[in-house]
Amino acid sequence: MPLLVRRYIQAVTGITMIGIGVAFNYMADLGLGPWGVLHDGISKTIDISYGQAGILTSLISLLLWIPLKQKPGIATIFDAFWIGLTADFVINIIPVAQSLLVQVIYLISGITLIGLGTAIYVGADLGAGPRDGIMVGLEKLGLKIGNARTLLEFIAFSIGFLLGGKIGIASIIIVLSIGRVLQVFMPYFDLRK
Repeated sequence: MPLLVRRYIQAVTGITMIGIGVAFNYMADLGLGPWGVLHDGISKTIDISYGQAGILTSLISLLLWIPLKQKPGIATIFDAFWIGLTADFVINIIPVAQSLLVQVIYLISGITLIGLGTAIYVGADLGAGPRDGIMVGLEKLGLKIGNARTLLEFIAFSIGFLLGGKIGIASIIIVLSIGRVLQVFMPYFDLRK
């Protein structure tokens, strides 16, 4: 398979997996992930919708790319809308978890899909999503990619919490785990070299 074709397949697959993972975390009903907490906090603070808060966060994140010398690519643009569309679609077809066992399965599935999906599409090197571009920029400054992801998750969670975003046990678990999942899978999909 030609390298460019592989890159496009990886980008679409990874971004889709992230959207599915976001939906599973949402439907686990154990609290929002860090970026969800941030979006919820922003939407409550300035009285905009949850989706509009996500768009605002993307725009602010892209501004942070400037000092980190990151450049957007086709996956950056695709990420901006596809994750949300995929998550909405999956949320409408899977039931809310009704038992603790199903909640835990949803949560683990969501974390795995988000971490793996991020490794797949960032590794495709067609442009990171708005938030992941910051992670990649921090990696270039010397942080391990998993540590950079964990740091960003923690910052988003903290600001969202201060703004009144909805938190739960899933928020903490995601902060501590997605970066590690990403770091495990990244070597298998990294085409950036």
